[in-house]
Amino acid sequence: MATAFFFSHQHLCRGNPGLCSFLRRPANPTKPPTLLLSSSTTKKKYWLAKSSTVEQRPPPPPPPKDEEETTVMGLVDFLYEDLPHLFDDRGIDPTMYDDGVVFRDPITKHDSIAGYLFNIRLLKKLFRPEFQLHSVRQTGPYEITTRWTMVMKFVLLPWNPELIFTGISIMGVNPQTKKFCSHMDRWDSIENNEYFSLEGFLDVLKQLRIYKTPDLETPKYQILKRTATYEVRKYEPFVIAETKGDKLSGSLGFNEVAGYIFGKNSTEEKIPMTTPVFTQVLDDDQSEVSIQIVLPMNKDLSNLPAPSTDAVRLRKVEGGTAAAIKFSGKPTEELVCSKEKELRSALIKSGLQPKEGCLLARYNDPGRTMSFLMRSEVLIWLDDFTLE
Repeated sequence: MATAFFFSHQHLCRGNPGLCSFLRRPANPTKPPTLLLSSSTTKKKYWLAKSSTVEQRPPPPPPPKDEEETTVMGLVDFLYEDLPHLFDDRGIDPTMYDDGVVFRDPITKHDSIAGYLFNIRLLKKLFRPEFQLHSVRQTGPYEITTRWTMVMKFVLLPWNPELIFTGISIMGVNPQTKKFCSHMDRWDSIENNEYFSLEGFLDVLKQLRIYKTPDLETPKYQILKRTATYEVRKYEPFVIAETKGDKLSGSLGFNEVAGYIFGKNSTEEKIPMTTPVFTQVLDDDQSEVSIQIVLPMNKDLSNLPAPSTDAVRLRKVEGGTAAAIKFSGKPTEELVCSKEKELRSALIKSGLQPKEGCLLARYNDPGRTMSFLMRSEVLIWLDDFTLE
């Protein structure tokens, strides 16, 4: 660029003897010459002035800090109110997004608000999505990050597989329009979150497999996080009937606790079946094993009949946070212990604090369900889990 404004003495004099004669005159000490193109100082000043005029336009001033904070905090409040309506009849407010908003997740991309809304409609049609918003916070200048869980059932397949995704959305804000200009999803279950992620596509396919889960009441829980190996769940309190068992995969004691709900109680009340059946060990040595049946959620210790035998007792489980690993096949002792070790190792690697012992959750009647359709889980209670 500088060479366009630099002229040598010889170049100016070539073919112009009059100008050359003028440039050779001695300088008038009382009056500076009006043209000194051969002066290196003047050339530098001229070049700098020219460059400054053409190239160095000052950037627009950034918005005041208090204006940025007011804008972003207002949008944080807006998302807390708006995002829970993502898949309901009301829907999100599209006027808060730029027309050219950029949306990306590991397997989807859109570059307009029209495409963004089309994606939402498509998910509602093919799945029955449930969206849970955990948090919204500012994570940078004109940047907001949300954490969420999305559970979907694929209605086009006869077994209606359940797909679970947890993660964060990084949402950029346009300082000029004060609207969202980008939305980037990151899933907890994969490493490569850039579009198009083969890992993300395989994660979807993996969740389409067949599990046969009975249409019975289960303990209520919220999925906080799903990784490639396990889910982290927050369980509400529930009540169990339990007795002594023999081993994790064993069935010793099942007839006693099943008898309680079939009428072997102080009022001969028949109590509805639930799922799963739990087997719990309190330590790695399996020195104490119990087998448990979950009682309906509308029951508590105050309105349940007493067991007819001292071998069965009723107990309230206070709930809490547990990690679960899901698997199919016949839950043999070897397979269950292998899954417990896999889960505990993954939790420790993730920096979590698993408690001693574990539970085996069996959802199916083994006499009526083919082994490859069975749904079983190993659960470990956690200490001090916090969503980041």
